[in-house]
Amino acid sequence: MRAQSLTLAVAGLALMAPAFPSSAASPTAPPPLGGPAPRHGGAVSAADLLARVRDCTPVSQGRYRTDHDTPATVPVCATGGVVFWKADLDIDCDGRPGRHCNARTDPLFAPGTAFQQSDGRDLSAETLPYVVVPAPSDIWDHRRDGVHGGSVAAVVYGDRVQYAVVGDVGPDDIIGEASYATAVGLGIRPDPHGGGTPSGVTYIVFRDSEVKPIEDRAAAVATGERLARLFVRGDTANGATATPDGPAAPAATTTAGSDDPPGEAASDGTTDPAEESADAPSDEEPDGQGADTEGGQEE
Repeated sequence: MRAQSLTLAVAGLALMAPAFPSSAASPTAPPPLGGPAPRHGGAVSAADLLARVRDCTPVSQGRYRTDHDTPATVPVCATGGVVFWKADLDIDCDGRPGRHCNARTDPLFAPGTAFQQSDGRDLSAETLPYVVVPAPSDIWDHRRDGVHGGSVAAVVYGDRVQYAVVGDVGPDDIIGEASYATAVGLGIRPDPHGGGTPSGVTYIVFRDSEVKPIEDRAAAVATGERLARLFVRGDTANGATATPDGPAAPAATTTAGSDDPPGEAASDGTTDPAEESADAPSDEEPDGQGADTEGGQEE
């Protein structure tokens, strides 16, 4: 068989090839769900971040539900240069349809997101780690605390940290939702129908931070790591804008009551998967878990 011959040929080449250290392996391969998280030297650990958000000074005027049928128990808190909340994680599969996120896999699927990437298309929940913030209301208006589309977030679950962006807006009375790709990076079951986790997730959003273009995962990780280091050191002057053209630079404070118009990002910094899915209404088909885990664990 052709597959067997190819396997034997590859094995023969492997025996003749020089050995390389394991560090030469691709850093973008996704870890198995629930498996050992990748480590990055000098990065901020989950424990370091959680130690800085032990105490809550509420900025919300009330509390949020984590689901429609649960009591309102979750406040939005602030400390230093961040806002944060501790909740569950429901899987957001909204946005551009793909193999794992579409109308057949998710009974609540919506083909759009509140914010768009630089080419005008909606975000891909499968490939972009993003978090969902509640729509502005009397409980809390995220815009007044320097949170908007493209703001950088550190999502913590167990000993994992996944850097993400604010990518969608949800109901005005519910909190605790993140994209399929965010769940993958945290080792949480990403199935939009029955996946997620009922508790134990901490969402930390860095005020007045921004990634342009919003879909630039590398910029989100680099900016998130830098802001996390400042945060655990107690430095509150941590607003930044990251662009593909250079290192993060100080960002202007978001005007109270304003928000980023959709599609404001500068230029497309990523390449989307091009393979079309034969079994889902999709314009593209991400591979594997739908997202690499670059920045998926920072310890």
